[in-house]
Order: sequence, then C-alpha cells, then structure tokens
Amino acid sequence: MALLLRKVWESVSNRASSCSSSSNESSNPPSDVVLSSFGAFDPIPIDVVMQIVRLLGPKDAARLSIVCKLWRSLVSDNRLWIYFLQNYHDSWDSVFFAETNLRSGYPIQAYGSHITTELSFMRIYGEREQVPGCVIIDGYCKFGWSKYACPSGRSATFLEFGNIESPMYSRLRHFFATIYSRMQVRPSAQPIVVSLPICHYDDTESAKASRRQLKEAMYSALFDMNAPAVCTINQATLALYAARRTSGIVVNIGFQVTSVVPILHGKVMRKVGVEVVGMGALKVTGFLREQMQQNNINFESLYTVRTLKENLCYVAADYKAELHKDTQASLEVPGEGWFTLSKERFKTGEILFQPRIAGVRAMGLHQAVGLCMDHCHAAELAGDDAWFKTVVLSGGTSCLPGLAERLEKELHELLPASICSGLRVIPPPYGADTAWFGAKVISNLSTFPGPWCVTKKQFKRKSRFNLAW
Repeated sequence: MALLLRKVWESVSNRASSCSSSSNESSNPPSDVVLSSFGAFDPIPIDVVMQIVRLLGPKDAARLSIVCKLWRSLVSDNRLWIYFLQNYHDSWDSVFFAETNLRSGYPIQAYGSHITTELSFMRIYGEREQVPGCVIIDGYCKFGWSKYACPSGRSATFLEFGNIESPMYSRLRHFFATIYSRMQVRPSAQPIVVSLPICHYDDTESAKASRRQLKEAMYSALFDMNAPAVCTINQATLALYAARRTSGIVVNIGFQVTSVVPILHGKVMRKVGVEVVGMGALKVTGFLREQMQQNNINFESLYTVRTLKENLCYVAADYKAELHKDTQASLEVPGEGWFTLSKERFKTGEILFQPRIAGVRAMGLHQAVGLCMDHCHAAELAGDDAWFKTVVLSGGTSCLPGLAERLEKELHELLPASICSGLRVIPPPYGADTAWFGAKVISNLSTFPGPWCVTKKQFKRKSRFNLAW
C-alpha cells in the first residue's frame, strides 16, 4: 500500500501540467466513473481513490487540490474532510454543532439546512488548523490550553486570592497573574476565555450594574496585563454548548448554591427567572461528613469525605425502597485505609430532593426545575415550547450516578403532561469539567477569536459589551 501511495503521488505530481491543460473538462465526475489519468495505472474507481486520499492525510490531500479541477473536485468532497475532522480534531458531533451554530458569535445565528450543505469543511478544517489556541480558565479553579484534551491544572478558589475586602481589580489581577505563572505563559501570548458561575441572578438594575462592574474589572485586569483578546461567558451557557445545545435549562450545582438557568439561543433568560437553591456541593459533602461522624467513622480531612462522595455515593431512584436494601460498599483512600459506607451512600444525594433531611429550608431540586419550566412555558418566548425541555446537569456533584434519571422521574410526577412531554435530562457531558469543555468548543472554532472576544481597543470604546454573560 505504501508503494501504491508513493506511485500515485508521483504520477499526479508529474502529470500536474497535463491535467491543468484539460481543466475545462467536467469537474464533477459521477461516483461510478473511474479516474484514468494516472499514466501507466489501470483506471481506478473513485471510491478506491478516496480511500487512498484518506490515507494520504489532510496536508497531502490539500496539496492535491491545486493540481487540476478534477482533483480539486475530488478532494473538496465534504465527506473526506468530515473524515479528517473526526480523526484529527474533536468529535464530529462537537465540530458540526460548533461550526453550524457558533461561527458567527453572539447572538447565536444557527445556519439553516440549505446553508449547512453549502459549508466547505475543507475550508473549515484549514481555518481550525490556523486557530492559535487560547488559555481557558473555568470557574476560578480549572485552567489549561484549549488544544489539550482536558484541563492541565487546578488552582485554589478565587476567594483565596487576596483579602475579600480588597478591591475586585486587585484580587482579579493577582488571580490571573498566578494562573499565567503556573501555566508558564505570557499574558500577551494568547487570547483567554474566562467562565464564571451565574451571579447576580435578577434582572433588576442593581443586578445589571453588579454584573457590569465585575465584567469591567475583569477586562481591565486582563487588558492591563496585555491580553490580546478576552472572552467572558457564564458556566451555564458553556455547559449547554458542551451538550451541543444552544437552548435549554442548565442545572449547575455549584460550591455554595445550585442555580437553575433558562437559556434561549445562548442568552440567559433572566426575565423568565433564574431559580436558586441555597444548597451546593459544600452542603452535600458536609452532610456526608455529619453522617460519618454520627456513625463513628473516623477520617482525617474533608478531602477524604469528598473522595468517598465522588466514588461511593449515588442518588436512589426510589428513596423509600432503597432504605430496605443492602447498600454497603467499601473504598480504599490512599494514606487513610479502607472506608465502608451503607445508607450514607444514597442519603447524601437525597438532600438535593429533600433538603429537610439535612436541616435546610429550601426547595427540592425537582421543584426548582419544575418552577423554572413552568415560567418558561408561561412566557411563550418561542414558537414552540421544546426549547426548555432539555435539562443539562453541570458541576461536580451533578455527576452522582442516578441523579439525571431521578430528576427526570420527579419532574414527570410533578408537572402536567403538556409541559413535561418530550422532557429529557442530560447528565454532565464531560463530568465535572463540562463548562471547561464548553469553552473548548468555542475556542477551537474556525472563526475564533474574532466574533467571541473583546480586544483592548473595543473595550475602551465600550463597543462589544453585549456578549452572553
């Protein structure tokens, strides 16, 4: 096969001029036609030639396109470049979603089916190869390169960078400087994507002013450090993009609180209402710690408790039935030995649906999501109500096995059939790093950084402050 590829390439290269002279011939041969311009070779079927071109790889395939119209027609076939995108880039589903929904930036302008068929994936492949990559910082604690498969490091939380009473600008500057230092990169070298938890949930003037103040402090800190371009976007929207959606409801179980965020075409619908439950990962982990202490299970640190939560705990499909089952399981924590949990395994996650078990006066997760869906239904923001019937989970605690299935079950019992018909709850597509992967989807776009980022010049002119946040 290697000899055949070499001979085909040499034959094509030697006959480039003769092919060019016959370029007025038809450039779209039918799939059953054979290529007979290989000199001494017998005619080769198109599908065999396509297999050879696949093996040549994208660079040599692109070179073939300049030989003559016949070869340009052959190697510009979208199917060939879809194959290359699948094998040399992220998953095809993510690439196709990004390039047909996010190319133009915010506000989202999805391509119609007739335009999608006209996209040149050969050109898209070339443009994606030229994207420089960027620094991604997610949620004040995960960071890495957009070209990497996953975050390359994790930092302390933002609150630990400077005194909480110090000016926001100073804390942000310290935080970003620390991340750049750990990544060993100059701020001026790469664009940066920063994702943030949803904060200042309301649509009031004071909430808008608070969001604007935080955004300006963040841009100021980064541009004063000479960042070439900055994209700031909320974690909920990024989680939705990671699930290959532009509309839906994102349930983000954060550190302190859980937010239920309705998003339509990439925009947070604060006018509809962002529901907030005063319970997050810290409370869930703390409740497991309390149960272990009550049962005289000794441990040395909260890290041990969190490790047990992540590896042994789950959400029961039927809490009452689970109480009568043998649910005992063990795990070895390095440096601390073996731990055995029983009913603590499912009682821990149950407080998301029954907060009173942990002494918390708050809505259950299903009630908050149901209320949000009811508001979306009443608002009639789109031609149909399918947009809010996809619920995407996000955050480390949302990775608890059984959570998505239990939430979907509770919603079907809580809501009328007219609202919950077609409802689907999606587990975190990339686990605890879902929002980071949403940022990766944006930062590897063929059009990045242009439509998604703000430059220093634009920031000074205040001309690009309508981005999704």
